[in-house]
Amino acid sequence: MPLASHAAPFARLALANITREYPNFPAHLVAAPDEDTRPSTLHPAFYGAYDWHSSVHMHWLLVRLLRRYGGTPALPGTAPFTAVLDRHLSTGHIAAEAAYLLDRPSFERPYGWAWLLALAAECRAHGGEPGARWAEALAPGVAAVDRLLADWLPKATYPVRHGNHPNSAFALGLALDSGELSPATDRAVRDRLLAWFADDHDAPAHWEPSGQDFLSPALTEADAVRRVLEPERFASWLDRFLPALGTGAPCPPLDVPVVSDRADPQIGHLLGLALSRAAALRSLAAALPDGPVRTRLAGAADAHLAAGLPAVERGDFTTDHWLATFAVLALDPEPGTGR
Repeated sequence: MPLASHAAPFARLALANITREYPNFPAHLVAAPDEDTRPSTLHPAFYGAYDWHSSVHMHWLLVRLLRRYGGTPALPGTAPFTAVLDRHLSTGHIAAEAAYLLDRPSFERPYGWAWLLALAAECRAHGGEPGARWAEALAPGVAAVDRLLADWLPKATYPVRHGNHPNSAFALGLALDSGELSPATDRAVRDRLLAWFADDHDAPAHWEPSGQDFLSPALTEADAVRRVLEPERFASWLDRFLPALGTGAPCPPLDVPVVSDRADPQIGHLLGLALSRAAALRSLAAALPDGPVRTRLAGAADAHLAAGLPAVERGDFTTDHWLATFAVLALDPEPGTGR
């Protein structure tokens, strides 16, 4: 299931979302009755796609597609996309976004932070113009996230393990993949992941999934640990963490989730779970030597992708504003550029 066949419709979907201001779900504390709380006032760059983090990662999606397919038969016309990105990823707009983050240290922590780093990495990977221009504009946002992470990690005694936005493993793994962190913060992220997860074993995988997960707690943790352990050590860790993989026993994170109501905004998260699991399963399989566990993970990844991909473009804003990003994570994994 190559990404190229989805490039043009996904790019159009991303463009429609990042320029759509309403409906909007701002995570903003109103401090005064006369405060201007319009999304485009609070977030001149990332006002669309329903909420801030979705706007950021739908920008990432658009830049990824332009980098991979812009100017090819898969995505021949790039001018409308580039024009909107030029307008949103301007120096002034990103400076305002960075100031907003620094003024509110818990805003979008850590999920939105990680996606901002991934966006900057994708712009840098784009190369030349206009990618270099967007990456330069994003530099204050990257610096803000680096500072916020450095301040937060020493206080983060415990990880958030559930399968929604605050999940610690997913965000820190994405941050490491970006390559945008300062050396000191990169080291702090790696140290924190090891402190949280290195001794984990016998994950309660039979609890998965929860009713509105879009991330697998077990697979997301395993995928984060994969990034910080050498392959042999990781294989041993995974055997302790999910022993059912090696024995062939049932392992619920490998089973495609049942989605009873795709239009329900929370139950619909399970569509994203299928896609995020597909991405994690592919990454985990690639990190292991040939054998039954690798084969089992790869097969489960294919099944999850086949289940989630048809739901990406349904004309329903509850999923259209975010789901394509996770489809691309599963279809087009690229270490070092936000996956």
